[in-house]
Amino acid sequence: MSAGRRAVLLLSGGLDSSTLLFFAREAGFEVFPVAVDYGQRHRREIEAAERVCDHARCALTRLALPSLAAAFRGAALTDPAVEVPHGRYDDDSMRATVVPNRNMVLLSIAGAIAMSRGAALIAYAAHAGDHAIYPDCRPEFVSAMEKALAAAHYSPVRLFTPFLTWKKSEIVGWGAAHEVPLGLTWSCYEGGEKHCGRCGTCVERREAFLAASVSDPTEYEAGDPPA
Repeated sequence: MSAGRRAVLLLSGGLDSSTLLFFAREAGFEVFPVAVDYGQRHRREIEAAERVCDHARCALTRLALPSLAAAFRGAALTDPAVEVPHGRYDDDSMRATVVPNRNMVLLSIAGAIAMSRGAALIAYAAHAGDHAIYPDCRPEFVSAMEKALAAAHYSPVRLFTPFLTWKKSEIVGWGAAHEVPLGLTWSCYEGGEKHCGRCGTCVERREAFLAASVSDPTEYEAGDPPA
């Protein structure tokens, strides 16, 4: 397969990147999924990535870089001294979940893998619901990162971001219609045995299934999301 049909996918094990795995394959790409342990509180997502890849019958490259958490201080996802806030993504408290420069770091790693494997694309599952809180999920960041990747090697590597303008509910709807194993995915930032049901990503997950009119297969600890 030509380099233009190969894509390295940053697979967190969440709804968005797991759906993107199937979306990219549906579009005819040969996909190389990569999961990164960067010391995140919710390492359960990596287990989810492995389950999704098992279901999709594709090999997962798992990178263990937990020492990065020492550099990502002050964020609820990597610093045990910072509590995970509860509420919706559009609340100011959700800024505590922003891991400084995380996506630039992870996309740079994915870029190196793509260049070494002769892949022309990095599949990145940023979506419109991320834009309010996460600067490194916004279109201007994606555009700047793509320019940097193009200048970093002899053969340019581009970002494949089909969900950049999609709502979370649209991703859920596409995934359900194309038999993506959404029940195998993991979203919760708390990283417990079940989804907590109250952190920002759990609330967003619940509301996305509801808005998409798709039955939510997720087991939550909390019976009702925050009002």
